[in-house]
Amino acid sequence: MGVLAASSLMATSVSNADSTAATATFTAVADTYAHSESPSTNYGTITQLEVDNNPAKRTFLKFNVTGLTGQVSSAKLRIHTSPADDAASDAGGTIRAMSNTTWSETGVTWTNQPAVDGATLGTFGQVWPNSWYEVDVTSYVRGNGTFSIGIDSTSSNGVDYDSRESGPTAPQLVVTTDDGTPPPGDDPVLVGAGDIASDSSADEATAKLLDGIAGTVFTTGDNAYPDGSASNYADYYAPTWGRHKARTKPAPGNHDYIATGASGYYEYFGSAAGQAGKGYYSYDLGNWHVIALNSNISASVGSEQERWLRADLAASNKPCTVAYWHHPRFTSSADHGPSTAVGPLVQALYDFNAELIITGHNHQYERFAPMNPSGQLDTTRGIRHIVAGMGGVRHDGFSTIQPNSEERNNSDHGVLKLTLHDNSYTWQFVPVAGKTYNDSGTTNCH
Repeated sequence: MGVLAASSLMATSVSNADSTAATATFTAVADTYAHSESPSTNYGTITQLEVDNNPAKRTFLKFNVTGLTGQVSSAKLRIHTSPADDAASDAGGTIRAMSNTTWSETGVTWTNQPAVDGATLGTFGQVWPNSWYEVDVTSYVRGNGTFSIGIDSTSSNGVDYDSRESGPTAPQLVVTTDDGTPPPGDDPVLVGAGDIASDSSADEATAKLLDGIAGTVFTTGDNAYPDGSASNYADYYAPTWGRHKARTKPAPGNHDYIATGASGYYEYFGSAAGQAGKGYYSYDLGNWHVIALNSNISASVGSEQERWLRADLAASNKPCTVAYWHHPRFTSSADHGPSTAVGPLVQALYDFNAELIITGHNHQYERFAPMNPSGQLDTTRGIRHIVAGMGGVRHDGFSTIQPNSEERNNSDHGVLKLTLHDNSYTWQFVPVAGKTYNDSGTTNCH
């Protein structure tokens, strides 16, 4: 099971009416380790970084932080344990700042290693193979610059981490600023799914995907089964997707409302879920306006929620819009048919030229071509609908395939990753480990 140690919070990309936050992920520009029993050997080009006390091994990391324009509110060092390890280590090491930032990846040996002479930033306790771990280094990373970090250990039960030569599991520095302007080339990410946490192991598998994807997490409801109670959230959601709670922007589902008034949902997420009993709210990510709605309460024309949505859309100055909620307006599922009750929400979004609607409820993945509110193909102003109910519970079957359904899967769990560019978006189905299904593409905003 993947675990986040030292700090259970990942850096966030969120905004609201009062403030904004932008997240940038920087991979190490240099990393290596030094080995006391091989004092003249350099390990700068191998795929592992070793930390141990017997024999002594010390790891060095270097990051170049550039493009930040606001005040740093959070900085997290994230490193990934090697999948080649065959057992857990009782101590992942002590993380310390370094004053020397000029050392060379291919030049460091035990004999000439730079001093690990700065403040202690944190420690990792027990670590497991093939898992991400992170520690808060905000006290050290306060803005643009070059930063060196050393990791050593007092334990003889060592650990191996993936180096930057490993590719996607390279060490990362995830920096959040408070100005809402991402560094050049770094677009906001919105990632998530619905129908998530139960006594199945698939919720942990999808949570592990989130461990490796920085950005804002969304949910499309039915977050904790079977009844959305406080105990369901404590037993199933909190140990899995709950480790990303600080960066999650949720929506409720019908199972959340089995508990009276969705009390477990609102108590667990607090203010992040919007006003209790309403559950709809909006926020901005980069050039995008993002809207979370509640399909478990009235969405009829003239309802409080529909009137709020139209006013919110009219007030937005962002050129691109995405909305998410639980019940799908369009679906080919054999279990739950299309919801006509959410039609007024779809109409309002169409009237204001929204790009994308994401829902859950049906335990599968289905992507539709852009359509008008009646379900007719509309390549000019149409909204793309994606059912993303593959967060962890058992899958549903498909029945009659609806018009304009372009892609379907009901065998793989995963998350939907949206990269929100200035005037377009890229979607990607990211499958859990051991699965290969993928669906991806890019669409311009209207």
